[in-house]
Amino acid sequence: MTTQTVTLAEDARATPRPDTVRRRRRRRPTLTLYTWLVLAWLLLPIAVMVLFGFNDTHSKVNFTWQGFTLTWYRHLFAIPNLTAALVNSLTIALVVAAVATLLGTPIGLALGRYRFRGRGSVDLLLFAAIAAPEIALGAALLSLFIVLGVPRGYGTVVIAHVAFCVPYVAITVRARMAGHDPTLEEAARDLGAGPWTAFRLVTLPMLLPGVVSGALLCFALSIDDYVVTSFNAGRTVTFPLWVYSASRTGVPPQVNVMGTLIFLGGLVVAAANVLFSRRRAS
Repeated sequence: MTTQTVTLAEDARATPRPDTVRRRRRRRPTLTLYTWLVLAWLLLPIAVMVLFGFNDTHSKVNFTWQGFTLTWYRHLFAIPNLTAALVNSLTIALVVAAVATLLGTPIGLALGRYRFRGRGSVDLLLFAAIAAPEIALGAALLSLFIVLGVPRGYGTVVIAHVAFCVPYVAITVRARMAGHDPTLEEAARDLGAGPWTAFRLVTLPMLLPGVVSGALLCFALSIDDYVVTSFNAGRTVTFPLWVYSASRTGVPPQVNVMGTLIFLGGLVVAAANVLFSRRRAS
């Protein structure tokens, strides 16, 4: 059998049959429709939240549409306790994102780069912390603070949030480290760069998308957490705690407006991160 005959036979096997192509085309609209339905289901609660931020309600109950208004955007900070709770959540989330990123990035870097004794145990511990129910983690941290005599408040909330956010950063950075080419850093060392210079100029820029993604994930988890916070907050009130307590008597429209603004802010930051990653890749 000649080489040309073998090549033609391989091309014939690689080319899909017409009936196979037609079946794939028939499946594609069904998969597309299913995808859009799932996305619509996921976005429906957010759409309701955004819509009722414009509701012209005249009572504490904000469950019935009564008309369109921009009043609640103009009086966003009219409820002092709600504003203080939002400030607490934002500042806690910022501190937690910074601290968890600083603690989790070296762990992810070590897991992705080196082979050492106990590496499997560290992996198991990280995934166990993520898989553990929040109520168990919150109760365990509460017991720890009581045993140590630490008064619950703003600081214990930060510590608790850092405890469950560090594994997310470590795993995100580790996944990014899996695609890192170590020869690039070795080339920088061969060209005269020191260990710190090679890390700062070569390794860190490659890890930066993973580090930023981990920080954003920590921010989202912290600002949204209720279970762990409720165990360790003491007299400190965060945005989720305030909303839950207000739900018994009626949630004011300002809650919807604040939730909308937080959601839009997250979209802007996520889009900026994607554009930054694509620009670096190009």
